[in-house]
Amino acid sequence: MAEIIQKDGTWIFDGDALRLTPGRDKNVSLLRKTLGELVVPLGALAGISFEQGRKSGRLRLRLRDGADPLLHATGGRLGEPHDPYQLVVESDRYGVAEYVVDEVRNALMLEQVPAEPVSEYLLPGPAVPLSAAAGDGTASFDGEQVRLEWNWKTEDAKAAAGARTLAVTDIAAVEWHPAAGLENGYLRFTVKNAPTKAPPKYDPNSVEPWGFKKDPLMALVAAAVQARLPHPAAPAPAAPEAPAPQPEAAVSAREDDHDALLRRLRELGELHRGGVLTDEEFSLAKQAILKRM
Repeated sequence: MAEIIQKDGTWIFDGDALRLTPGRDKNVSLLRKTLGELVVPLGALAGISFEQGRKSGRLRLRLRDGADPLLHATGGRLGEPHDPYQLVVESDRYGVAEYVVDEVRNALMLEQVPAEPVSEYLLPGPAVPLSAAAGDGTASFDGEQVRLEWNWKTEDAKAAAGARTLAVTDIAAVEWHPAAGLENGYLRFTVKNAPTKAPPKYDPNSVEPWGFKKDPLMALVAAAVQARLPHPAAPAPAAPEAPAPQPEAAVSAREDDHDALLRRLRELGELHRGGVLTDEEFSLAKQAILKRM
């Protein structure tokens, strides 16, 4: 087992998984504290590195593409303070950090874990229910439905329809962008069969964060929803096979046989009415023809 304990957090590797626990230091971001402990299976890792600095270093995990719904939903836009896969290491613990790196790399090599992308999520995403308030509204998610509620700062055109409730089954995609400079961020849900090009400020399926402390929590809502949507790399469901076309000759032959049996029934009826066939003989012959039909 390899373990490193820092103010920024604690990483423990037991050979099968890395357990990442955020620290309680005031410098640890609200997103990481809210996300809580992460258990990353060895099979989800693509690599690990350690970068030394003059006063502190940084441990970094690299996950396989598509393994974590949080990384997929945020698209690499989580800054260093919020990235749960980084750990600030104090200079007197550099040796321990290098030991953790060696242990994880050796395990990856021994288990021959590939670095290729995956077609299913290997982490479950943030726990639900959860809620985040930022900018012009609040986004809540209970695992089945997203609820968007507006505040006094919401544009009238957007708030006029009232709060929105979206079932996961009606959501085609989710996007999260942080605020950057003078540009506001947004959390947008794309509803099936209802695409829109309206700016997030006016889109009733979007919340627009403005760059405040709680804004990054919107990324957790996006990740929790993303974890319940089809994986983008998963193979599309196979379409039901159409029945094989019947050869025209076979269809024609069946029709000919059917017509011949009908003619035979009429002949038997005439023979029965003419007294040639008894009631019993006619009944047996009729049943035999009907079975063939």
